[in-house]
Amino acid sequence: MPFPHLKEDIQTIRLKDPAARSTWEVLTCYPGLHALFFHRMAHALWLNRFHWLARLVSHFSRWMTGIEIHPGATVGRRVFIDHGMGIVIGETAEIGDDCTIYQGVTLGGTSLTRGAKRHPTLEAGVIIGAGAKVLGGFTIGAGAKVGSNAVVVKPVPAGATAVGNPAHIVGNRDVAAKEEFSAYGVSVAGDDDPIVQALNNLLAHLEKSEAEYRDMRARLVLAGIDCGAAQRATSTEIAQIRELLNK
Repeated sequence: MPFPHLKEDIQTIRLKDPAARSTWEVLTCYPGLHALFFHRMAHALWLNRFHWLARLVSHFSRWMTGIEIHPGATVGRRVFIDHGMGIVIGETAEIGDDCTIYQGVTLGGTSLTRGAKRHPTLEAGVIIGAGAKVLGGFTIGAGAKVGSNAVVVKPVPAGATAVGNPAHIVGNRDVAAKEEFSAYGVSVAGDDDPIVQALNNLLAHLEKSEAEYRDMRARLVLAGIDCGAAQRATSTEIAQIRELLNK
């Protein structure tokens, strides 16, 4: 039943949320705590085949907290649901110990096969940022982070940070795995998006090509050869594109 974990659930909230001023405030004003309390009750009923009653408890919890956790889902210890409104966690989802989930997150399924593993598994210490959607029966590795509003449709390695739609890996996994808690899955400063890196490399190649083109054109003009008018990307235009990428 839910009571054995209540104390450490409260301690987890006080550790991870600087806005939590007292145990009484956490106990009475944190919907994430209430949702976990009701879920543990519903999950116990589900495991004992009281499926309708388990769904009823889950439905009541959703009405009270705005957080929908299917009673079949497995939730570990010291899980922190922050704010929580709009969270949906599916039947075959598995959430490991010490995970953090923010508002608007969906741990959803993409299969209609009854009895199959349709929803994701979060290993220990995973952080899922606000509004992120993790869709499918794959695994998010231990200590991984999913940025806010990311849409994850394939596995994320342990210690990695996934951002974007569709999500892709950014940053250094070894560094990320050693980081302290990162609210909303925000990665450390200096982590570069590989797509931005690739575009910057492409722009650098374009700048070099433009310089070579201008040099060659000047030589041809000096030789008395009419090169005609040509529309080429200017250095100013390239600089503007680079500035947009690095904002």
